[in-house]
Amino acid sequence: MTLRYQLLRPGAVAPMRATPGSAAMDLHAVCGEAGVTLPPSGRAVIPTGVAIELPGPDTVALVFARSGLSVKHGLALSNGVGVIDSDYRGEISVGLVNLSDQPYTVHPGERIAQLAVMPVLLPALERADALTPTERGAGGFGSTGKFSG
Repeated sequence: MTLRYQLLRPGAVAPMRATPGSAAMDLHAVCGEAGVTLPPSGRAVIPTGVAIELPGPDTVALVFARSGLSVKHGLALSNGVGVIDSDYRGEISVGLVNLSDQPYTVHPGERIAQLAVMPVLLPALERADALTPTERGAGGFGSTGKFSG
């Protein structure tokens, strides 16, 4: 399987795995020499200068937060997880939100997110008058109890 990519801006860095065992590839910021400062509770869309061509409609690219930025600095993806469909050919941009009480500056070339390519199931949709019952049923958050280990 091959993931084709283009570098669209000066300073763009190809997606890359940090180690041979990495499940996802790092995405780097392309944001001008001064970088982009996110104040506390601030949001910004950071370009990566990268466009991709997924192998086919049975794959999706998912953009995840980097755990180091999240835990150490409070930066998270503003949309939780980014979804890149197989037919999208535009630049990947990363929406960040600063959940900390301190400003944070994203610097050019900084690793800001992770890109994972995954298979997609494409089931046919079938409307039903009722769904197959289960023991849990429609029980929501916390309905299965707490772990007592």
